Amino acid sequence: MCSLEMYKIDLKGLQEDLTIREYDLDDRFFESLQDAQLEHGSLHVSVSIRKMSGFFELSFHTAGSVTVSCDRCLDDMEQPIEADNRLVVKLGYTSSDDDDTVTVNEDEGILDVSWFIYEFIMLAIPIKHVHAPGKCNSAMTQKLNELSGAVRSGEEETEAIDPRWEKLQQLRIKS
Repeated sequence: MCSLEMYKIDLKGLQEDLTIREYDLDDRFFESLQDAQLEHGSLHVSVSIRKMSGFFELSFHTAGSVTVSCDRCLDDMEQPIEADNRLVVKLGYTSSDDDDTVTVNEDEGILDVSWFIYEFIMLAIPIKHVHAPGKCNSAMTQKLNELSGAVRSGEEETEAIDPRWEKLQQLRIKS
């Protein structure tokens, strides 16, 4: 397990207008987060912090790969990640309703970016993730085809169409 202390940024202590933080994430990062769905990955995250008047603009660039389960065969696969995200942070005592703005307690002035990085990674993973054609587990693919009914005994079954539906089908063809 790694310490998440390195992901805490003291916003009040920033002296320069532009500060860049670099993070290399591995399996220990995902292990140290509670409730993380990802367990494996190798990513590089660059965070640019621009100090503006009254707020801070954080730009995240994430590149690397994570290990996810293939939706088709359930084997692990490498999913490449390339993402750019933006976050606006302001110091204050009341939280805002705006999704793009995070308010950090002005007395503390410390922002923990570890969960934001994790969420940006999760958002970069496509909804559907499958191996490249021919790379799926062949035994699992064969079993899936057998159980799905896609592969039959080699014969096409032709079912008789109800005459009422056949009349409707003819109407659809004419239009």
